[in-house]
Amino acid sequence: MLKLNLSKRVFPSVCSPQFSSRTLARALSTEVFGDLKKRKNTPIFIDGEFRDSKASEWVDIINPATQEVLGKAPHSPDSEVDEAIASAAAAYPAWRATPLPIRQRVMFKLQSLITEHTDAIARSISLEQGKTLGDARGDVFRGLEVVEAACAAAPQLMGDTIEGVARDVHCKSIRQPLGVVAGICPFNFPAMVPLWMFPMAAVAGNTFILKPCERTPGAALMLAELASRAGLPKGVLNVVHGGRGPVNRILDDSTIRAISFVGSDVGGRAIWERAAAANPGHGGGKKRVQANLGAKNHAVIMPDADIESTVRALAGAAFGAAGQRCMAISVAVFVGGMSPAFKQRLLEVAQSLKMGEGLDSNTDIGPMITVQARERADRLIQSAADEGAQVILDGRNAGLALEPRLQKGNFVGPTIITGVTNEMTCYKEEIFGPVLCCVEAPTLTAALEIMESNEHGNGAAIFTRDGASAQRFELEAPAGMVGVNVPIPVPLPYFSFTGWRGSFAGDLHMYGKAGLQFYTQPKTITTKWVPSDLSNGAPQHQQGGATGGAAATSNTKATKSTCGKIPGLDRVGA
Repeated sequence: MLKLNLSKRVFPSVCSPQFSSRTLARALSTEVFGDLKKRKNTPIFIDGEFRDSKASEWVDIINPATQEVLGKAPHSPDSEVDEAIASAAAAYPAWRATPLPIRQRVMFKLQSLITEHTDAIARSISLEQGKTLGDARGDVFRGLEVVEAACAAAPQLMGDTIEGVARDVHCKSIRQPLGVVAGICPFNFPAMVPLWMFPMAAVAGNTFILKPCERTPGAALMLAELASRAGLPKGVLNVVHGGRGPVNRILDDSTIRAISFVGSDVGGRAIWERAAAANPGHGGGKKRVQANLGAKNHAVIMPDADIESTVRALAGAAFGAAGQRCMAISVAVFVGGMSPAFKQRLLEVAQSLKMGEGLDSNTDIGPMITVQARERADRLIQSAADEGAQVILDGRNAGLALEPRLQKGNFVGPTIITGVTNEMTCYKEEIFGPVLCCVEAPTLTAALEIMESNEHGNGAAIFTRDGASAQRFELEAPAGMVGVNVPIPVPLPYFSFTGWRGSFAGDLHMYGKAGLQFYTQPKTITTKWVPSDLSNGAPQHQQGGATGGAAATSNTKATKSTCGKIPGLDRVGA
């Protein structure tokens, strides 16, 4: 049986085998997460403490494998969002003034705590989101890598200095935090995406408002608890819940300086437009935005590709996590056509995958997140057949073969569609399910043209033994992240998550150097200390920022203009 676990790292189990009827109670270690365990419904986290929400609207948290209601999450009212923002704003001055080495030590402690409690977080993810425990551990681990990068953020936050830009004039640049920032997260990576955001923001000196997906809030709250235990001060991280109402409140509030988002095209573009526009009705202003949107990731299969390793890579990338990954391979482009041997082996491997509940260690593929998501995948599979493609492996209704308690789950089995063209609906739209569309192209040039025809540009991969083909693909693939014989080329956090084209909207990409730049702003400082022999022994200081502000003095009287007396100074400033 092919296992699709994202992470090969071994994590110690810290969970009790006994669980109650609630999702967090099922997943949590009593000693560490006791406050969460005893609560009937999902709390908010404001000013360093869990609180019961005063919301009037609640959404059911549903186990997608069984349709069991695990609990309820609130749609935080404006008053709770405002409280969270006020808490973050109040915490900002002291946190910004906290020395960077101390902020990094908090991240070191957070890294240790997440590692210790990975299994507890993974169980919560598996219950709420449906993915296998292996994929859930990978969810945590890939976020943990960003925390580890935050532990060593100092070199990326360093500025630059040039001595002597003019006579006795020196210039330097520094990076300063923005203030209060926020993150809006999707359902498919309940731990990884929050960890892409708040550790980088916090280590740079910002405070953070986190809005996890209301269908999968457990992991975010567990991370908030661990961050508090790691020494993150009250108010530096706050967690609220809900849909459009809380999101719009976050977007419109003038205190929040930047928004990070991962999710759908429609949601991301709406967030980008609203946050980037002035909102005078709320006293708002333009915000920085980084928005990771939808994807249609292609794998190009060259005729010389090794069949066995390529098939296994495709199966994991297309069907793992039920295809609910923004870097999933959803299109395979076969240069010269798909050989009969390749097709047969791909079918064999796909058919060997076991569907089931994520907590079952024998499961390869869990359910999709909602009934609506499953129905949408079913419709797009049918559209392929209606438009002339061949559904050679049909995963619709595959859940009916499972044990009775899982037959109402949101299951779609591995699906393979051949004869697909870039004019078909199943090619144009992101299915976000375990569906692989197979396209044929006569040449690598034609394959690249097919990729270019799709608006998205998140990830791409090529499978080949030929270095020239690989090198050309590296340079010409119209995507921001490229793999050579690597199916899901998500960068390690020393780099950044660099989606292109329709897969990204905003300013700077997430995590890595770009992530720290997103959460900071540069300041350029020009200084002139007049030598004592030119000022009758009185030390004088003249300083101006990058915008040419007024000269400042430090325990001295203001320096008179000497532009005509000191060579070169007339060339400083504008």
